[in-house]
Amino acid sequence: MELFLFIVIGGITLISSLFVVFQRSPLYSAFCLILTFLSMAGLYLMLGAEFIAIIQVIVYAGAVMVLFLFVIMLLNMDKEKHERQTGHWMQKFFGFVIVVVLVPLIGLGISTTLLYRGSQLGAMGTYSPQMAEKVSNTKAVASLLFTDYILPFEITSILLLVAMVGVVYLARRTKNPNPSSGER
Repeated sequence: MELFLFIVIGGITLISSLFVVFQRSPLYSAFCLILTFLSMAGLYLMLGAEFIAIIQVIVYAGAVMVLFLFVIMLLNMDKEKHERQTGHWMQKFFGFVIVVVLVPLIGLGISTTLLYRGSQLGAMGTYSPQMAEKVSNTKAVASLLFTDYILPFEITSILLLVAMVGVVYLARRTKNPNPSSGER
């Protein structure tokens, strides 16, 4: 049963993430991204990481996607749609080259990490449910987040702050047809 659920939820995650990339409409792409986030939370639940699953739903599917949808609605997509009809062959070419270069590098990074972790696990012994019961999920995440990964955590918070300020600035700014009125 667990394998069946994993295959179904993993399939939903994979298909919805492909729709995020290949969808023409940015609004539908954002909705598919929400479905991807929710199905990822389901996968986290299956792995026993309840805290990560709840954070996935609250932070990503909730707050971040509201920000994305706000920016999508703020932009004038009709004008961009007409300009994009022609298509740029250079963008497509360089996009293809980047994918061809990055996919093997990502695969190499994942396989190297798995091999390294596997050798470490072999040195420490095998995983057991008793090991997982010693430390709670939330405590383990907090411990890693505020010790080993404090610098990436702080950089991410600064990036989110800059993005928020940028969105507020873009939302506040309006085009003024009469520059002599002094009103913005």
